[in-house]
Amino acid sequence: MSEHKQIDLHTHSNMSDGSFPPAEVVRHAKANGLTAIALTDHDSIAGVREAMEEGERIGVEVIPAIELSAVSNTELHILGYFIDLENELLLSQLDRALKVRRNRTAETCQALVNLGFDVTVEEALAIAPAGLVGRAHFAKLLTEKGYTSSVKEAFDKYLSYGKPAYSNSQCLTARECIEMIEAAGGLSFAAHLHLIKLEDEPLKEFLTELKAMGLDGIEGYYTEYTEEMENKYRNMAKELSLAVSGGTDFHAGMKPHIKIGTGFGNMFVDYSVLTKMRNLRDKKYNFKK
Repeated sequence: MSEHKQIDLHTHSNMSDGSFPPAEVVRHAKANGLTAIALTDHDSIAGVREAMEEGERIGVEVIPAIELSAVSNTELHILGYFIDLENELLLSQLDRALKVRRNRTAETCQALVNLGFDVTVEEALAIAPAGLVGRAHFAKLLTEKGYTSSVKEAFDKYLSYGKPAYSNSQCLTARECIEMIEAAGGLSFAAHLHLIKLEDEPLKEFLTELKAMGLDGIEGYYTEYTEEMENKYRNMAKELSLAVSGGTDFHAGMKPHIKIGTGFGNMFVDYSVLTKMRNLRDKKYNFKK
């Protein structure tokens, strides 16, 4: 049997809500035996070039990517892979998204204050080097101040969808997210399907709608998926003729319970997943090999 190469196509740096600088994410991937990663910072491509340059230097393949937040009744994130970092539509839409993200930060902070927690936007910004604050920064603050025992508990109790400090202020529709990824020559994948919070049939209908907008695939491997969920989502992808991606949602110290490449310890995304994605990209855009 040939040796399988491990990859992680869902990672974050401190250019959004991870704790490692982009180059350190790549070095960490190398140290943990990974051959390829995608840096998928939230609504930002600020760290991608640094990650790609480090990848070239040390021999880790880095896919230019992003994770976009979309307008949804629950929580919808769309991953974009193989994107052109110079694309004008992508850059202009990201400017819009970042303005709304600042409003969302203020809403989240106020909700936490209303719950009796002593936190400020300034404190969140102090641990967000790129100035892009996410829920993980507030989760870190709650944990450091002793309000919660862990970042995971902070999400579970206060910051996840349906919890009292969750803010769903977004500006980009799903269609806009998919179109800007396509304009940048990329592929779009719906992330962590369980967080969309739909039963199986409604989820299938929703993915069918997204596919009609141009969605290319779904995240078929993810840290929080059970074996049953993983099989269900991958079968759903096959039924709908959607591609499959996979990753851990690594954030380093911001979510220390998630390890790069292995998630909670037993994940394995094979390089063949990336090969299939690249072949789809080449076919979609008529790339010459």
